Amino acid sequence: MRLEDFNYHLPKELIAQIPCERRDKSKLMILHRKDGTVEHKVFSELTDYLKPGDVLVLNNTKVIPARLFGNKTTGGAVEVLLIQKSEVRGLPSNASIEGQKSEVWNCLINPSKSLKKNAEIIFEHGLKAKIAERMTDGEWLIELYAEIEIDKAIEKIGIMPLPPYIKRGKGQGARSKELDIERYQTVFAKEKGAIAAPTAGLHFTDELLKKIQELGVQIFYITLHTGLGTFKPVKTENITKHKMEPEYYKVAAATFKAIKKAKHENRRIIAVGSTVAKTLEAIVRCGWEKPILSGYTNLFIYPGYKFNAADALITNFHLPKSTLLMLVSALAGQDFIKKAYQEAIKQSYRFFSYGDAMMII
Repeated sequence: MRLEDFNYHLPKELIAQIPCERRDKSKLMILHRKDGTVEHKVFSELTDYLKPGDVLVLNNTKVIPARLFGNKTTGGAVEVLLIQKSEVRGLPSNASIEGQKSEVWNCLINPSKSLKKNAEIIFEHGLKAKIAERMTDGEWLIELYAEIEIDKAIEKIGIMPLPPYIKRGKGQGARSKELDIERYQTVFAKEKGAIAAPTAGLHFTDELLKKIQELGVQIFYITLHTGLGTFKPVKTENITKHKMEPEYYKVAAATFKAIKKAKHENRRIIAVGSTVAKTLEAIVRCGWEKPILSGYTNLFIYPGYKFNAADALITNFHLPKSTLLMLVSALAGQDFIKKAYQEAIKQSYRFFSYGDAMMII
């Protein structure tokens, strides 16, 4: 399979810059795999395509305001994008300074050309970073330290890590910042750690989730902290040579037990988002009797992959040549996805993170 096979032209005006006024009023395209037809609905009508006994699985990861703007001690401005807390141990630590809290993080830094080991970056509210070392693929290892808890300091100064196709920037107004804090987060977000929202989940409201439960649908939550692996561009023309970055996930034993029971009873498992689909497939990659309920997964799903857990998928419309587009093509078929995307463009659907959704059944 060639990378170009997953390319398509998208008019720029269809890239959603702000969310729909109401979460559940986004458009919803229904893809029927059985006969290759599509329907055009509103997301609140999702209940028409659910039935008692279905299992709906959502990702309860919580996006952290991972973009930090600061200055080097020489005065130059830098932007730090936090990726994930590091498991590296034994670094020289500033935590020994009286009253200081400290954490080690993997991150991206821009610009980074003149940075050297032990250099400092100064942020607002007393948060500082010390450069520990340069990693592979342009990543850096830094130690954050402050007089207050690090996550509280990040909450104070950080900005939501919107994808680059959503234009905001350092000078974004207070209104835009408040909008993104609220809407680039699901209503059920709980577990801090993501640097990107599980965007299929953005369409759900508390009211809609209640209606779904009242239908007799079981709702369960898993956690996958969306990281660079989801968005890393594919640079190999032969897509099978692409390597995914690992992302952390965890699934409660009781949740897995309920999903396994539903699967045994031939009830539908509906994944809300590619992150859920990947997690469900990762936990059963050694079989349903030997689940791997937590860890890191770099599972790359592309056409030819046989899904073992997910029967249906709710997802947004994805970037050309992306691993996410390859995943949905694996489930629905490349030709059907191409047809659906062209129909979405024709019908002026809104694309990407703040855009509309589809359900593959």
